[in-house]
Amino acid sequence: MTDRDPWEPPLAGTEAEHLVGALDRLRTTFRWKADGLDATGLRTRVGASALTLGGLLKHLAAAEDHTFTGKLGGQPLGAPWDATGWDGTGDWDFTSAADDPPEQLYALYDGAVARSRARLDAALADGGLDQPVHVADAGGTHASLRRLVCDLIEEYGRHTGHADLIREAVDGLTGEDPPSGWRPVS
Repeated sequence: MTDRDPWEPPLAGTEAEHLVGALDRLRTTFRWKADGLDATGLRTRVGASALTLGGLLKHLAAAEDHTFTGKLGGQPLGAPWDATGWDGTGDWDFTSAADDPPEQLYALYDGAVARSRARLDAALADGGLDQPVHVADAGGTHASLRRLVCDLIEEYGRHTGHADLIREAVDGLTGEDPPSGWRPVS
């Protein structure tokens, strides 16, 4: 089975390989669901929901950077977020996406995922999943890197389901995984 797609989690591996593999599979499936759309497609809503694929791209980009910058190491988000005036509260990431051109939304998301992959790889090499990270509860108990990865998997699971419904409404695209060999076009 050497011809597996790169987003497919390992059949057998370490806990870290499985968790990162599950996260990458969800990232890829989400990106596939959002791929190749124009501004109208990225602004499409389903029923009474205000969610759009553009809003989800921007929200998950923010979640990636927040998780592996702020929560992991305690640093401010920095570029590109610091130029927006966003303070991380409210639904700004969801609602402001309607004003962003598709190429900007795709670049924002792809850049955030690339930064997150690099930061996660460095953290895993530096201390593994059990290491405490910057974010802590009110009692001062720090979360582990494992918790951050699991939280992001949960976030992607929720929003990839939303993306399934929205994309089907846009142009009928359905499916669980991208076709073998798929690569983003946008």
